[in-house]
Amino acid sequence: MTARTLRGVARATLAAALITGVAACSNPGGGTGGAAGGGSADSAVVGIATEPESLSPLLGYGKDGNSKIFDGLLAHDADLKLKPALAEALPEVSADGLTYTYKLRQGVKFSDGQPFSAEDVVFTYRTILDAKTNNASKTELDAVAGVEARGADTVAFTLKYPYAPFAERTVLPIAPEHVAGRQDVNSGEFTTRPVGTGPYLLTGWSKGEKLSFKANPGYWGGEPAVKKFTMAVIKDDDVRATRLRSGELDAAILPPNLAEGFAADKARTTLAAKTFDYRTVTLPTHHPVTGDLAVRRALDTAVDRTTMVDKLLEGAGKPAFGPVPTGSPWFTAGTERAHDLGKAQRILDDAGWKPGADGVRVKDGVRASFPLWYTSGDKIRQDHALAFASDAKKAGVEVKTEAGTWEVIEPRMKTDAVLAGGGSPADPDFDQYLLLTSSLAGDGFNNMAWYDNPAVDRALTDGRRGGDPAARKAAYDTVQRELVKNPGYVFLTHIDHLYVVNDKWDGLTTQIEPHDHGLGTGPWWNVETWKPKQK
Repeated sequence: MTARTLRGVARATLAAALITGVAACSNPGGGTGGAAGGGSADSAVVGIATEPESLSPLLGYGKDGNSKIFDGLLAHDADLKLKPALAEALPEVSADGLTYTYKLRQGVKFSDGQPFSAEDVVFTYRTILDAKTNNASKTELDAVAGVEARGADTVAFTLKYPYAPFAERTVLPIAPEHVAGRQDVNSGEFTTRPVGTGPYLLTGWSKGEKLSFKANPGYWGGEPAVKKFTMAVIKDDDVRATRLRSGELDAAILPPNLAEGFAADKARTTLAAKTFDYRTVTLPTHHPVTGDLAVRRALDTAVDRTTMVDKLLEGAGKPAFGPVPTGSPWFTAGTERAHDLGKAQRILDDAGWKPGADGVRVKDGVRASFPLWYTSGDKIRQDHALAFASDAKKAGVEVKTEAGTWEVIEPRMKTDAVLAGGGSPADPDFDQYLLLTSSLAGDGFNNMAWYDNPAVDRALTDGRRGGDPAARKAAYDTVQRELVKNPGYVFLTHIDHLYVVNDKWDGLTTQIEPHDHGLGTGPWWNVETWKPKQK
């Protein structure tokens, strides 16, 4: 969950992570009849639920890699290990951890034929860091003191402090100075008509309907075998499944109950991606009920996470006890919370929250009641919200679920709870700092709970500034243990992403995925390497 320094522009790059798109047109691929997506093997139409509001990396598009139109200095392989992209090798890092030097790949050109150089890298990072640029992710580059070109083929970053995961930040796409530098960074046509070095060129974007791409014949990595690639934006899960079944789509992300309907289809395959994608309930400290530590602890104990995984996700996920999944090496053993309704009731009793005549607890004249918002049309969030409300009711806390768009929800986030999502597998700093540091409380979608815990603040700083892996692990252990004692959120589940894909290509794989599961993730994370199956 991220936000911008300029609150009014926060939605521009967060839409893909936190908000669902609008319904797709009736024929997103331009006509691909047939029960198994009858398009040719050199084209693919995939159904996604979200879209960005900008395609400019200067405003945050593609910051985590896999942008298709652009490349970063580095990229991730299937195992999320860093590999060279526009850089010819991984960076050289100085002994003090303050300087990262990249040698650039030779002979790379932008899609308009102009050469890529070190100046484009410098332009990209300096523009993002410029106070006038409305980039939601500016704080992610807080460690950067400066960036400079050392000749045409070398770039050096100087950091303010040793920032262990800095190389991960350099998957960020590079924009061409000769195009983007001649426009208004926030509103120029580059935001919707980008020019990059990536494997695909944007050929059209009907907002709310589809994004169309064609293979870049001059791509430095070789022209992709999939020549036409379309992303159909389809908000409704049921509609996405119907269009997949009818042949309008070659692939789609689907919730577990709908993916199950394709299990017997021999023309399609289902791929499951493990993720860091969590669903959580924010507990704003500015509300008289959720601001009470006893209520937060009680709700964290009352929730039945295992049943949510079994019933809501049909087993396609795992219980969440914080932003870090239990299978991650960064997870802190011993911070799991068992479902214990009796304990939750005792916590509330001891804190003076006594059951009222209607079963809802009361303390000092305040009823234990608060609203919980979720985004309209998101079935998984709706189901989680209703299940959370049911569990809370058993403990004597009334949760009133409400559906709305982010335009409705965002002004209420200071006091009202939200069924939110987030998660990043790249490094624990990427998600936890934005989620929990008190310095970003209420900054758009950052720290939506207005969580304020000095011990967590110190640990987050230690974790991002430390270079020793053991010291970093200790810092994030502290964060997770503090969330047990003082939860600002009730984490519910980590959700596997399920994709149903026509079985006509070789090379279909998934990565461990973040919360965002739109343009950059899914089996199409490496569509440029797909090959038609030989019949």
